Amino acid sequence: MKKRLAPILTGAAAGIVNGFFGAGGGMLVLPLLERTTELSAQKRFATSVTIILPLSAVSAAVYLLRGGAFAAQAVPYLVGGAAGGVLAGAVLKKLPTKLLRVVFALFLVWGGVRLLLR
Repeated sequence: MKKRLAPILTGAAAGIVNGFFGAGGGMLVLPLLERTTELSAQKRFATSVTIILPLSAVSAAVYLLRGGAFAAQAVPYLVGGAAGGVLAGAVLKKLPTKLLRVVFALFLVWGGVRLLLR
């Protein structure tokens, strides 16, 4: 039962974090995947993105329906984001696991420091 419940609760937490902050659900999903699967680091990162994409789409739909999202302003970011996603997907398998962990940790620290300094 615990093995089945943990992914559901983690998914719910990721959805809540994504809904409140617009991002960050992957920070919850990645550690779960590391602890509960035997996936390589590259596959864990790719799986995390695969999980977060629908969560983000749901959050965006709720924001749009409630009048809080501005689709016209998001389009230029989507174009750049799509290009970055294609590039990252193409090179992900070639990157060493340690580098992925360091880069992920640096992004977490950078984001945390920015929030604290605001």
